[in-house]
Amino acid sequence: MKTVIFRAGARAALLCSVLALAACGSLSLLKKEAPPAPAPVADTLPNPQVLLLGEVPDNAQGQRLRIAELQRRLAAGWRPVIVMEQFDRENQALLTRAARECADPDCIIRVMEQPRWDWSLYRPVLDLVISYQLNLVAGNLSPADASRIARDGIQWSMPPAMVATYLAAPVPADILEGQRKEVQAARCNMLPDMMVTGVVNAQVARDIWMAKLIRDQAPRDVVLIAGNVHVRKDIGVPRWLKLADPQLNVRSIGYLEQGVGGYQGTFDLTQTMAAQPRPDLCLKFKK
Repeated sequence: MKTVIFRAGARAALLCSVLALAACGSLSLLKKEAPPAPAPVADTLPNPQVLLLGEVPDNAQGQRLRIAELQRRLAAGWRPVIVMEQFDRENQALLTRAARECADPDCIIRVMEQPRWDWSLYRPVLDLVISYQLNLVAGNLSPADASRIARDGIQWSMPPAMVATYLAAPVPADILEGQRKEVQAARCNMLPDMMVTGVVNAQVARDIWMAKLIRDQAPRDVVLIAGNVHVRKDIGVPRWLKLADPQLNVRSIGYLEQGVGGYQGTFDLTQTMAAQPRPDLCLKFKK
């Protein structure tokens, strides 16, 4: 069995302890025993250059549906690069080494030390990465970078070439408004107005960085594992991919809980599942 040993000091140097404005993680509500997943989305079209697979982070059934969709394509011979929101881009060197040398998903999880996520839900993705020897790319901003963007603006995190490609014109108003609605909805409409713009800027910056990292993998195909808002065609990563490369073949699948509305036309395909039982998340905002 292959093993990987990393010095704790080097690992710690690559990870940020500041968690403010981090991307939404899961809620650790997955039960150990789970029923079989329903059939995956019936998508018989050829694999696209870029496949964006969304999620409700804590919904166990949705996670199983997504892994079934990905596994079906891999079993048929597809070998895309996997870009994951769950890893911060500043840790790419460590992630590359872990994906290459680790013999099981738990090894990657231990090495990367990303505590914001419920890793029981993402082990199957990492298992596919190891089994099929897929390249793994970190797609997220660190909490520290997100906090700095919220304070200093979207362009702070981007080199001039990125700014020229994605921000030569102001961010479209419909993207900002759509992101504003999502940010407020995720926080039960309780976020103070003075904070909304900064959080929106961090979300837009995440999407632009994901689009950039996806395009960096060309000519290889890519699968993005990220939240539903990130894979929305109207305000998320697909919008920025089309802005930078209108000819790119991009396909987005949203995984939505039953009874959730307002997303018509925002994905190429949707898969629905029962809502994950969870406590009232708005209580913490009402205290």
